[in-house]
Amino acid sequence: MRHTPDLPKRLTDLTPVVIVGTSLWAVALVVLFVLTSGVWVWTAFAGIVLGFIGFGIMFWQRAAARRGSKSAQRF
Repeated sequence: MRHTPDLPKRLTDLTPVVIVGTSLWAVALVVLFVLTSGVWVWTAFAGIVLGFIGFGIMFWQRAAARRGSKSAQRF
């Protein structure tokens, strides 16, 4: 069997995706806060909170990979 090459780092790094997604939720929160109130503002706020949870999970996985944990996902 032939060895398949690893994907380039820019295709496997999740940090830009989480940064852009969280930023878009932040922009949506500001716009919705000015224009309306109610469930949409809370939805945008929840998107920001989930973005920060995503950052925490990514850093946790990277720390586990640096430690050499067998169950850590390699990026």
